[in-house]
Amino acid sequence: MKPRLKEKYIKEIIPKLMKDGKYKNIMQVPELKKICVNMGVGIATQNIKELDSAAADIATITGQKPVITKARKSIAGFKVREGNPIGCMVTLRGNIMYEFLDRLLSIAIPRVRDFRGLSKKSFDSCGNYTMGIKEQLIFPEIDYDKVLSVKGMNITIATSSPNNEDALELLTEFGFPFSNSNSSQ
Repeated sequence: MKPRLKEKYIKEIIPKLMKDGKYKNIMQVPELKKICVNMGVGIATQNIKELDSAAADIATITGQKPVITKARKSIAGFKVREGNPIGCMVTLRGNIMYEFLDRLLSIAIPRVRDFRGLSKKSFDSCGNYTMGIKEQLIFPEIDYDKVLSVKGMNITIATSSPNNEDALELLTEFGFPFSNSNSSQ
């Protein structure tokens, strides 16, 4: 069975974007390529259990086992040595990507306290969107009693769009709650 957002993309979003006349071919319509979920755990240099907890949280949220990221350079001010594990990340593609995006948009983002919309300034120049989440507790899969400490994460949505305007239009069609003002949240 296809994920709900994938069916919406195929049946509603592609025809709507094609109707505007901007795209002559269905292959030109922008699509989602991948979603990267990254959690940096700087305190892991002192307490390795924090990294294990973060990896378990990301695995629970995304349904994939995360890759442990290591420091590339030694930084004495942060007590980090080259090769120390300092974070974890997951790259989602295909149906798992659409399922995660559906849960993010319909369940997790509405649970953010004092939410005023996502910033439209978080696009890079290549049509990719990055958002930050301050706590992993907005996902209902996380058991509140088993959380050692509240950790944030970065979620990057990579699209095939060549510019920010097309990517904004695509993500708006998916139902991203962008704020009307130009200020960041």
